[in-house]
Amino acid sequence: METIELKKLGGAVIYGVMAIFIIVIVASLIFSVTLRFTTLQESSITLLVSIISFISLFIGGFMSGGKGKQRGWMLGGTTGVVYTLIILLFQYLGHDTLFSMQQVIYHICYTLTAMMGGILGVNLSGGKKEA
Repeated sequence: METIELKKLGGAVIYGVMAIFIIVIVASLIFSVTLRFTTLQESSITLLVSIISFISLFIGGFMSGGKGKQRGWMLGGTTGVVYTLIILLFQYLGHDTLFSMQQVIYHICYTLTAMMGGILGVNLSGGKKEA
């Protein structure tokens, strides 16, 4: 691979990760305000939080695949792995704990979801046709 191509693919991954964090931050703000000013409990929105997490990873993978226009599975997977590493570092450095087995399973599924988004992003953006 050429250096220019690697920069393009790396930029696409960063673009996807930024999209994920923007969606997650906005959703977190909405949930925190909702929890603060209504009678809703955290346990009542757990499923909704999980759904939004998967949607945000799919969108991030989709955006990275669309921006990279090739190798959607790799771009989406890399986007999911970078997201997972950032969350792991935050949890380890900020809270001094590693992932539980449930979190590991979630993050594997997040990465697979981002891969699917990357594949779809390349295909819908009219990516490069490789023989």
